[in-house]
Amino acid sequence: MTTALFVIDIQNDLATDPETRIPHAERINTAGQKILSVARAILEAQQGQTPAIFFVQHEEKPEDGPLVRDSEPWKLVFEPHAHAHRERRIPKWTRDTFESNPNLASELKAAGIGEIIAFGIQSECCVESTCSGAIAAGFKVTLLSGAHSTYNSGSKTAEEIEREVEERLRAKGAMVVPWEEAVAAWERNERLSC
Repeated sequence: MTTALFVIDIQNDLATDPETRIPHAERINTAGQKILSVARAILEAQQGQTPAIFFVQHEEKPEDGPLVRDSEPWKLVFEPHAHAHRERRIPKWTRDTFESNPNLASELKAAGIGEIIAFGIQSECCVESTCSGAIAAGFKVTLLSGAHSTYNSGSKTAEEIEREVEERLRAKGAMVVPWEEAVAAWERNERLSC
């Protein structure tokens, strides 16, 4: 069984713009750099052909929000490497990547992918919905704790929302693993798996 890494909606509007980014954007960007560095090194050593890192990118119509295709807010912080055949961009228009891309689950399964490891922005929106969509499609799902976050909302802090999302996903059968532990395990075993 092959593992796919989903990097969800780490886009300029949410992760780098000082006016609009989430409160813990720096933590997510730092975690993302390390996660991708280790994952890419492992995949390069494996020399496989199956895409294994998927960069999910949300798109909106101008009347719905700032993440308009080809705009600065829409751009990814972490881009797929141009010539890396194991990295792929996936656009989406709904919170659930699998809902936006109805053939994605069958494509991944046909490629031998049975496990999805996810991190990104926003915890209670696209991260949770995509993880739930993956579980519903029959994938083993792991959420990387500490590598997903969101905005503060009402009386709840971003960290409280992160924990609530983790509990809801655990209840659906997902594993929740601190990203540092996952990366250390990948380095020890020389493969992506949680």
